[in-house]
Parts: sequence; C-alpha cells; structure tokens
Amino acid sequence: MDILTDYRQRADFAQKEADKYKELANNYSLLRLVAFGLFIVAVCIAVSTDEITVVAIALVILIICFSWLVNKQNGFETLKNYFLDIKRVNENEIGSIESCKNIYDDGAMFNDDKHIYTADLDIFGSYSLYQLVNRAATFPGMAKLASWLHQPAAKDVIIERQQAVDEIAGKNDWKLDIQAHLLFSLKQSRDQIKNLVAYLKIPVTLQSEKLLAIYCQASPYILLALAIASIFYAPARYIPPLIMLVNFRIVSSKASLVQKADLIAGKIGTTLHHFVLAFKSIENEEWQSPYLKSLAIQIKNENGESISGKVEQLSQLINKLNYRLNMVMLVVLNAIFLWDIRQLIAIENWKKNNLVHIEAAFNVVAEFEAVISLSSLRINYPEWCIPQIVEGESYTLAAKSLAHPLIGADKRVTNDYELTDTFKIDIITGSNMAGKSTFLRTIGINTVLALCGAPVCAAEMQVSVITVITYMRIKDSLNESTSTFKAELDRLQMLLGAVETENKVFFLIDEMLRGTNSVDKYRGSKAVIEQLIKKKGVGMVATHDLQIAELEQSHPNYVRNFYFDIQVINGEMVFDYKIKDGECKTFNASLLLKQIGIDVGEE
Repeated sequence: MDILTDYRQRADFAQKEADKYKELANNYSLLRLVAFGLFIVAVCIAVSTDEITVVAIALVILIICFSWLVNKQNGFETLKNYFLDIKRVNENEIGSIESCKNIYDDGAMFNDDKHIYTADLDIFGSYSLYQLVNRAATFPGMAKLASWLHQPAAKDVIIERQQAVDEIAGKNDWKLDIQAHLLFSLKQSRDQIKNLVAYLKIPVTLQSEKLLAIYCQASPYILLALAIASIFYAPARYIPPLIMLVNFRIVSSKASLVQKADLIAGKIGTTLHHFVLAFKSIENEEWQSPYLKSLAIQIKNENGESISGKVEQLSQLINKLNYRLNMVMLVVLNAIFLWDIRQLIAIENWKKNNLVHIEAAFNVVAEFEAVISLSSLRINYPEWCIPQIVEGESYTLAAKSLAHPLIGADKRVTNDYELTDTFKIDIITGSNMAGKSTFLRTIGINTVLALCGAPVCAAEMQVSVITVITYMRIKDSLNESTSTFKAELDRLQMLLGAVETENKVFFLIDEMLRGTNSVDKYRGSKAVIEQLIKKKGVGMVATHDLQIAELEQSHPNYVRNFYFDIQVINGEMVFDYKIKDGECKTFNASLLLKQIGIDVGEE
C-alpha cells in the first residue's frame, strides 16, 4: 500500500476511535454526578431519621462507586487522548512527506556556526535535515539525535544502527504507537526528565514515620469496627466522628510537607503514566537487532523486574495523592485513611527502593527516539538506500542517483559520483545557479546521514568513515570584529590543520577566498589546493575561476575536473543540473545581468 494512503487510513480510524471514547467519558462524568446526588439524598434521609449509620454506609458506597466511575472515566479519557495523538503522528508523517512540515523540534538550539559542517549543510534549524528526520519528543531524545548528526560514528556502531533502523522500519505500528505515547512531551519543559530525576533524589522526612505508617493502616479498620459496634451499642456511634476529626487534625499538622511534595509530584503523575506506556512498548516487543536488544535489556532492575511496572507504581501513588484536589474527597479520605500521609510515605518508600535504574531507563527511551527518527526515513522513502560502509586506508565515496534529501522528489535532480579507494581532489567549475553548491551540499548531507546510521537519498552508496569539513557560508562577525576575509583565513587554517592531524578528512569548499581581489583570490586558492595535495587531502572545490581547473594538468594523478553547464535556447537559460567530466566552457553572468537591465557589453 502507498505509504501516504496508509497514513491517511490510520488517521481516519484514530479519529473515529477518539470520538467513541469521548462519548463514553462524557457518559461516565454524568454518572459521577448521579452518584454524588444519591449520597446527598442518603445524608438527608439520615438526618431526618437520626440514623448516622446510614451516612456511614452511604459514604462507603459513595467512595467505592465514585472511585470506580473516576477510574472508568479516566480510562476513556486516556484512550481518547491516545487516539488523538495517533491521529497527530500519522498526519505529521503525511505533512513531512508532502511539504517537509514537522510538529517535532527543528533542532535550531543545536546549531553552531563554528561547527565543521552543520551550518553549511543545513543540519539544524528551519528547513533542515533535523527538521526532516526528528521524531524525538523528549529533550534527551532530541539531544541524542543531534549528537549523532554532529559527528560520524565508528563503522560497527553505524552498522548496528542500520540494523536497528531496518527493524523498526518493519514495525511501523509499534513506531507510531510509541510516538503517540511520548507526544505529550512536546508540550512539556525541556527539563521535565531532569526535574523528575532531581525530585526523586530529594527525600521528604516525616517525624515518627513508622508510627504514622502503622496508624494509617489501622485507622480504617478501627472505624469499621466502631461502625459495626454502633449497630449493637448505640453510644458507640459518636466515637467514629471523633476519630475522623483526630485523623483530619493529624493530616493537617503535616500539611506543609504534603503540599511541598504535591507541588512537585502532582505535576508528574500524568507524565509518568505516558513513560510507563513507552517503557511497556519497548519491553513487550521482541527485538532481533543487537543494538535494540541491548537497549531493551537495560529497562530492567537487578532482579530482572521491568522498569515499567516500577514507574507505574509511582505514577499510581502520585495520582492517588492527587485525589486531594477534590475538596470532598480530601475531607473524606483524610478523615478515614489519613490519605495524604499514607501516599506520602508510600512515595518516599518507592524513591528509596527504585531510584538507581530510572536515569538509565530514560536514556534508553532517548536512544530509541533517535533510532525511530532515522527509521522514519526508511519508512517514508523506501526508494532510499542503506549505504555500505567501506574500510581501507584510502577514501571511498561513491553513489548512484544521488540527490539532496531536502529538495522535493518532484524537483530534485539525481547525479552519479565515484571516488573509490583513492586520494583525489575534484575541481568543479560551472555557471551561476547551475548546481555546483547544491551538489557539494548533496554530497555532504548524504554523507552525514550515512555516517550516523540512516538511509541516504540515493539508489546506491558506498562511503568510508570520514570527517566532513565544509567551507561554504563564510561570513563576517561584528561581535568578534572579524571581516569576511579573516573568517575565511580562520576556516582555511582549521581545515589545513585537520587534514594534517585528523583521520580521513573530506573537505567541501565552495568558492574559496571570496573576500579578496581576483588576483589574490586565484593565487591563494591555487596555493591552498597545492598544499592540500601535499598533505594528501581529499575533497571537492567548487569555483568560477577556470584557471583553478588547470591544476589537473600539473597534477594529473590527483586532480579531476567536473562541471555544471547551461544551454541557451532562444535567449533563455536551461539548466539540467547534471555533473559532467571536464571543465566548464559556458558561463551566464552577463545573461543574468542583462535580465535585470544591465548590459555588460563586449570587450
């Protein structure tokens, strides 16, 4: 089935399910009002007949019914929200394929103009590779994906990620499901997980905690015994209200501690519930690839118990503490069960016993989000290939039908390129707007994808583990009092140093030394390229200067010439954006100037 049709069908089904559970939730909300109304009727009857036993029995029934109805309604609300999130993630995939839109973060926070390639290759920010790829909703997941795009991984790591990407691509149902569970994080603070872990590390100490714990357990049984006794001995009916008043007073004396805990914990109960579902999704799936298997094993404690079960316990305890937000329930539950103190003690006991593995478990989720992000390319663009990672002392970067992933499929032009087990510098000449810069970025951005474990926009690709360094969008800096030419010199110095000291640097240079005059530009560019040849540097240099292409004559075994050209048909320029062997012979600056009303004339 066409992937867009599949996503649309999934989104339509999710909307129908969301509507169904919304109606059920509304019905149970009405039943809660009915239950409370019946309790008021029971109280009125008890007052008129002077039977306090009726109130006690009605209260017990109310608590049971109200809790059951609340749980059912919350369950339906959860299912409604889940299917709405399923709809959103499917609609997001449609938007990503059709127009590169994405509800996930575009990674602008990770951009660094001084990085060796991310700014030049549009890795982060608006209309970037990160915007196309990212499916991480949590900040640790976003940071993990960004780190993968910041530098190449080792060959064995790349291959493990490729296997993981392929496996998740075959589990699109699972992928969309866990995305829906984590989608809530888009609305949360970037520090939500950091704050959660910090909360779990801060203990709350209650005076006489052991005695309070024993009394909290005994109190409801004492009240029940007195309620039964009052049936046979009438004066006993006056004791339970006194005990309930004492209980409420005990809880009130600890109110500051409870409120402090509730201020932090009360906001993370729902958050934990979503993570429980994410942990369960990972735990319940059978993984085959070594990388995903090793990650899934980490979501267990030393006894082999699942993290999801432990986190679910904490989520339930916090949600129980939140019952106090209902004023009626606050009074009733504290009067009978000393509810706030009971839940506070239970939460502290959980924190003491389960803190150790929580941070590691959240890191596992982040790793899965990064792999899920890469797998979205495999699912949405099945015609893209998984590149072959090549070893060897020399350089390999070869591809067939290579294209830029950020250009729409209806507009992109493919090219073949071959650099196989060798050392070469390719000079690329050509007309303005003919495609030189785009081709350099196409090589660079696909190499970044390949070396982080992702599919690439090509029919075939083989690549060594190389470090890409770009020299493209060099600009001045007023803050640093740096001219364009000084910025270019700094970049060249960094490049030459890296070629000499780093392993397998592959450079992409677009129009070197633009910040100086044409004579110095040519001389400087020629000198830089010759120095790169001496250092056995490998890469591409795009230039308008035809004299640079003459380096092939003096270095025939090291320098290759390629070009992009134009055709002029009936006075109109036609671009094919196809790379060709040799030097460019056709230029178009005068034609472009003429189109805006400037006639350069002829010499």
